[in-house]
Amino acid sequence: MILGTAQWGWTVSRQEAFRQLDAWLAAGLRTVDCATNYPINRNPADFRAAEGILREYVLAHGLRDLRITVKIGSLDNMRSPDINLSPSFVIMMGEEYYRLFDSNLDCLMFHWDNRATEAEIAPSLESLARLQREAGIRPGISGIAHPEAYARANESLHLSFDIQLKHNILHSDLGRYAPMMDSAESAAHRVFAYGINAGGIKLEEQYEPDSTFLARGGDPEKVADKLEKVRALLPELNTAFVRPPLKTMNHLGLVYAGLHPRISGILIGVSSVAQLHETLDFMRNLEAFDYADAVKALEKIAR
Repeated sequence: MILGTAQWGWTVSRQEAFRQLDAWLAAGLRTVDCATNYPINRNPADFRAAEGILREYVLAHGLRDLRITVKIGSLDNMRSPDINLSPSFVIMMGEEYYRLFDSNLDCLMFHWDNRATEAEIAPSLESLARLQREAGIRPGISGIAHPEAYARANESLHLSFDIQLKHNILHSDLGRYAPMMDSAESAAHRVFAYGINAGGIKLEEQYEPDSTFLARGGDPEKVADKLEKVRALLPELNTAFVRPPLKTMNHLGLVYAGLHPRISGILIGVSSVAQLHETLDFMRNLEAFDYADAVKALEKIAR
């Protein structure tokens, strides 16, 4: 499990983020994900705000045993396609985040890279390889446009990546990343699913004005058909076996991603400590109860 920070400084306040971190550490968890462009709320004043909240907490508590992933590349938090992943910039940002987070920095991840050729990508990957050799920072990729070009560029470097990709019943990028999964290094790649509840979709279709789904530009009408199929499926899934029921899109997302054989872990983004505890509690159910039938049924809807 990885704690996400995409909403920190936006729909999640600094104080609430601190409370989430308190609960996360109390649960014995240490892995946190951040990005230079978080929160992506199109407010230039908030560029790098999420990492600032995280660093403040780390310094205040003197933490040295976190495993922080930082995603780099985006030049703003306006959701623009503008990136910089030149070799010198990658090295500079690796050194910058090691200075900011010290031994807590675990992975430096390329974010939203839209480059299409091996020749463009390879020099950037060589910089990641250097950071791994010199500082033990694990390389990663998230939201890249051309996984096939990355697979070719990595043929000589043999890097094993942390790969973050979207995976939920409405959309999955697992197939798009097939070139990475079929490479010689595929067994060493760690795949983490994000967006498991499809951006904050609610089964009951009732959204507060400040909900994550609406804040990110979600349109309830566009997902209404599949949600109706999911709602029709739940009575059967929740009465066929003696097990904790599936009640929310979060439950469904945790089952759908958490039981996938190729997914190593889940990146969660929560709005409150209550949601955090509810998520952790339900994850324990996956170890104690059989939800294989639910996965098969959800796969049929996802197609």
